[in-house]
Amino acid sequence: MPELPEVETSRRGIEPHLVGETILHAVVRNGRLRWPVSQEIHALSDQPVISVQRRAKYLLIELPHGWIIVHLGMSGSLRVLPHELPAEKHDHVDLVMSNGKVLRYTDPRRFGAWLWSNDLAGSSVLAHLGPEPLSEAFNTDYLFEKSRGKRTVVKQWLMDNKIVVGVGNIYASESLFTAGIAPDRPAYSLSKDEVALLVSTIKAVLLRSIEQGGTTLRDFLQSDGKPGYFAQELQVYGRAGEPCRACGTPIVSGKHGQRSTFWCPNCQR
Repeated sequence: MPELPEVETSRRGIEPHLVGETILHAVVRNGRLRWPVSQEIHALSDQPVISVQRRAKYLLIELPHGWIIVHLGMSGSLRVLPHELPAEKHDHVDLVMSNGKVLRYTDPRRFGAWLWSNDLAGSSVLAHLGPEPLSEAFNTDYLFEKSRGKRTVVKQWLMDNKIVVGVGNIYASESLFTAGIAPDRPAYSLSKDEVALLVSTIKAVLLRSIEQGGTTLRDFLQSDGKPGYFAQELQVYGRAGEPCRACGTPIVSGKHGQRSTFWCPNCQR
């Protein structure tokens, strides 16, 4: 599943092609995604795009009277293409733009979403989300307070969107390795110094990934069709049995909250 850096990379990729342009109309070839494509999207006509934003792993396209909310799901991707380029089997939604291009949504598994909201504050999919990890609200005092009394292992706890949004499976593993924290420790066991290090590490890992274009996943493409490159620098994720780049100890793997976790048993305590 595309994680926060991939979604932010997509946002940055499509923003210059949408903002200041007008959506002439939408083409919905298959509206049966995770949830049915909202009828307001089917009916779009001559709508100028004001902004393209992101909240957690949702892309938010601001129009004069509402918002298109896009989630890429397990296998979704967005590309900006010439209007005349024919659609293929898994191309489910197009936004036809006034600049002669289309924003095309491709999703083989159809686990993504295209929803409409008149008011983001009242959107059910955005309610109850924690702070953005790159915001000032995600800080040492906040995370330390949230960790008190929590017996959930720290890897699984960091992936709870009510605690912080967008720290998915790959980046939780990578951040814990960089901070030297074992993923199976209960959250309450973290000292304040460890929490401070973890907060700064999460921010640094995510920023580095965004700068390099997101993680290369099998199903992820940037808006221009190119894969990301951060996977070339992954320290532990997907490297079970391979030597740790820091100490040479074999990387181990396990399951936390039904998700694969990778760590170095020597470097992480």
